[in-house]
Amino acid sequence: MSKKLNPLDLYDINALLGEEEQMVQQSVGRWVDERVLPVIGEAFDNHEFPMDLIPEMADLGLFGSSIQGYDCAGLSYTSYGLICQELERGDSGLRSFASVQSSLCMFPIYQFGSEEQKQKWLPPMSRGEVIGCFGLTEPHAGSDPASMKTHAKKDGDDWIINGSKMWITNGSIADLAIVWAQTEEGIQGFLIEKGMKGFDTELIKRKMSLRASVTSALFFDNVRVPDANRLPMVKGLKGPLSCLSNARYGISWGPIGSAQACLQEVIDYTEERVLFGRSLNENQIIQQKLADMSRRITTAQLLALRLSQLKESDELHPTQISMAKWNNVRMAIDIARECRDMLGGAGITTEHVAIRHMLNLESVITYEGTETIHQLVVGRELTGKNAF
Repeated sequence: MSKKLNPLDLYDINALLGEEEQMVQQSVGRWVDERVLPVIGEAFDNHEFPMDLIPEMADLGLFGSSIQGYDCAGLSYTSYGLICQELERGDSGLRSFASVQSSLCMFPIYQFGSEEQKQKWLPPMSRGEVIGCFGLTEPHAGSDPASMKTHAKKDGDDWIINGSKMWITNGSIADLAIVWAQTEEGIQGFLIEKGMKGFDTELIKRKMSLRASVTSALFFDNVRVPDANRLPMVKGLKGPLSCLSNARYGISWGPIGSAQACLQEVIDYTEERVLFGRSLNENQIIQQKLADMSRRITTAQLLALRLSQLKESDELHPTQISMAKWNNVRMAIDIARECRDMLGGAGITTEHVAIRHMLNLESVITYEGTETIHQLVVGRELTGKNAF
């Protein structure tokens, strides 16, 4: 007799993982079940990020998990992807926090920073004692970062930075901002510390998406930054774009968790819900919808796993990341919307997870490159012509 398949892993992707990767997924998944799911709905309702979970995430080694040394876990990229998947099964806001801390803040310090900067910042960031944010997007420079207005001018041994950044995750709670600015030598990165004169933040409120996440604007008014706080190993867009590629890799894994959470909820609901004298899941249309969700989740899982193989072997192309981010986030938002509908009237309440994931994914499909931008990246690869 054939074994019963895991409804959230029909192709047994788990069997393709290494022992360490399985342990990482199990430990993070268990933590999400025990510590995140009981509180995240209320945090979303109250427009609050659960700050008390940060030390616990640090204890699990979730910050800078793929960095070698500096008190970081030194895990595989597949493990990092699985971390993102399990965190987003809880909530996109939680995965966003970890993505920003790891891929957008710790990664550029590790990749482009001096040894002094690495020693100073990476260990406390891995312990969750220093929170980072990533300042690239501006009010009029989102998909076109080269047109940023924020600029840094050399003044002796210091730099004077002026400008602003918008839609910055963790901005108002960050101790350190990785800020990209125009200079006479091209775009460069600067480590701007909380409390530096002229550096201010403003919390963005009235959001209907990523409510359990901090989103802010950053303002720089003649902020004096020592040259020791400049990332010395990179100039030009290569710096921030490599950070985005690293973050998009994790985002390609994350929405699988959102979709799995929604699918599990409707599997349970349609078994328990009785309509016209029989369980809802005895209807053909319900089974067709569930099967289609499973098909799309399986496709996304295989795509993400192949993505990790390419990244582990240092063969990953940015276009492949674009395709994975586009496909997997689109998959998840479609499933969340379908699940919300299948739950009927109850689906509009945050007592069920579908609408929370659906709303969150409206942000995920927009940030780190909109869906359209990623489609055009793939189109450029296919045609050799730039349409944006």
